[in-house]
Amino acid sequence: MRSPQSLVQRYRQIRKTSELICAPLMIEDYQTQAIADTSPPKWHLAHVTWFFETFLLKPHHEGYRPFHPQYEVLFNSYYETVGKFHPRAKRGVLSRPSVEEIYAYRRVVDEAMCEFFECSETDDAVLFFIELGLNHEQQHHELLYMDIKYNFSVNPLKPAYRLDLTRNDGKMTPVMGWHEQAAGLYEIGHGGDSFAYDNESPRHPHYLPDFRLANRLVTNGEYLAFMEDAGYQRPELWLSDGWRHINQQGWKQPLYWEPVGRDWLQMTLGGPAPLNPHEPVCHLSYYEADAYARWAEKRLPTEAEIEVVLAAKPIVGNFMEQDCLHPAPAGVEEQWYGDLWTWTSTAYHPYPGFRPLSGAAGEYNGKFMCNQMVLRGGSCITPEDHLRASYRNFFYPHDRWQFSGIRLADAE
Repeated sequence: MRSPQSLVQRYRQIRKTSELICAPLMIEDYQTQAIADTSPPKWHLAHVTWFFETFLLKPHHEGYRPFHPQYEVLFNSYYETVGKFHPRAKRGVLSRPSVEEIYAYRRVVDEAMCEFFECSETDDAVLFFIELGLNHEQQHHELLYMDIKYNFSVNPLKPAYRLDLTRNDGKMTPVMGWHEQAAGLYEIGHGGDSFAYDNESPRHPHYLPDFRLANRLVTNGEYLAFMEDAGYQRPELWLSDGWRHINQQGWKQPLYWEPVGRDWLQMTLGGPAPLNPHEPVCHLSYYEADAYARWAEKRLPTEAEIEVVLAAKPIVGNFMEQDCLHPAPAGVEEQWYGDLWTWTSTAYHPYPGFRPLSGAAGEYNGKFMCNQMVLRGGSCITPEDHLRASYRNFFYPHDRWQFSGIRLADAE
């Protein structure tokens, strides 16, 4: 666990990053909510502030007075143990409070938190909650990018979030290599004293047979070959739920791809761009990833397989800090961390012996352990210091507005 002094510095940096992400937005952009899965940027900024106010300042900072009595409901996401909350699908109708008022709310809470750091005797439980709040806000950094991209994508003008993003126009796709791992009894899950979410514990033994993992992600060009081989029209490649879903939704290509004659454009945070066949294919659902793996006569890896391999690799890659905000071609490098969260074949469920945190914090992860699939490895919009080998991300199998892609696996 970090010291109180290092937490102050980290608090300021993470809170500043949230506002820097929103700085390129016009005032109208703060209010947009294109679908129920996304949230207005204004709501994100308020919700992460509500988290510190609700779980730290109100119960632990003597003399603190809530900024606004109704914010407890407006910016509660899903914490039933805290109380009522505004419906997720209707966050976009909250024209008030204004953006200016939300930034004022952030300033008041930040000032109170700095006083709290200086004046309070923080025990381990409080320090953990501060760290949880900071990691929570880092998750919302990623959600902000996801939601801004989707919100802009449905605008007929296809606006760019930023025009000065770092570009990687690599024109090389290395032959897919394979990392071979021998069968054995491995330890997976988080261990040690550093921060981790409760769903990463307890650390436990897990037997794995021999397996191989691809050393890079599947590319746009490789996915195009699947599409050109009638991949979206062949029911034998799809899970039953997936086949039903793509036909109900009319899916014929990944999210954000748009045909232009015989070519393709894809929406990026820098606006529409020609499809680079060497980039990793992005914004796929679990159903699409699974169908592609079956077409390629491979499979998706389990989360344990990925964790065992990642644990032996340095955490380096294309993260938020590279300021590309888009997956990059592998070039001559292997791709293990960053670029895209990769789907696994593992359902999101508790580890043996899992115990959720007590109180409202127990709602953070445990109550979502149903009907979702695990993703691993981080993405180009994930803060680098937010990630670790044991990190378990999770989404519903039909979701694809997150930065998700494909890593293939095979028996050795």
